Amino acid sequence: MARFSFRLSLLAAAAALAPAAFAAAAEDVVTPRAGSDWRQVATEEDRGRLRHWRDAWVDALAQANRSNAAAIAAGGALFEPDTALPGAQPPAGDYACRTVKLGRQPPGGVPDYVEYPAFRCRIAERDGRIHFTKLTGSQRPVGTIFPDNGRRLIFLGTLMLGDETRALRYSRDRERDLIGIIERIGPDRWRMVFPRPHFESLLDVIELTPVR
Repeated sequence: MARFSFRLSLLAAAAALAPAAFAAAAEDVVTPRAGSDWRQVATEEDRGRLRHWRDAWVDALAQANRSNAAAIAAGGALFEPDTALPGAQPPAGDYACRTVKLGRQPPGGVPDYVEYPAFRCRIAERDGRIHFTKLTGSQRPVGTIFPDNGRRLIFLGTLMLGDETRALRYSRDRERDLIGIIERIGPDRWRMVFPRPHFESLLDVIELTPVR
């Protein structure tokens, strides 16, 4: 963990690059399996993280509320675990993606609440599969969106850092693997939630709003 966090801090210092620089990131990082759902693709560790998503959410909010209760309240549905609406699938297109990190992992080298400015993300369909790519920023999830139920979708992918232009295949490096929940929380408003990511926070929340 210490090695990865040090590497992350170095890469995060790089300036945000133009979206065109990450065209290669749109490749399918999740190995396709005919007829498979996300449960057949996800690693055992990621399935465990998703099973305990609510515990991660409760713990993260408890920490964040201690020093940032006003910011949590202002976020409204974004930070409430049971506000998902029908119609979970965001349409294809470009989005403004604002990331908020809640809670902190021990030994606690980051604040309980960290909010980043919005970056550019893209949702696209290729070969019958829905892909998500964060195009700018120093931490960029890239992967595939799977159906789950009427109120949520499941994201499986990996994390690109700094000025990298190629994403690792899912399950190659556990510290880069990501599993998330995608839900609609309002008109033209979605969220992607990552329970217990491998570093820094207890819960990462990305707010997605379409770019007009």
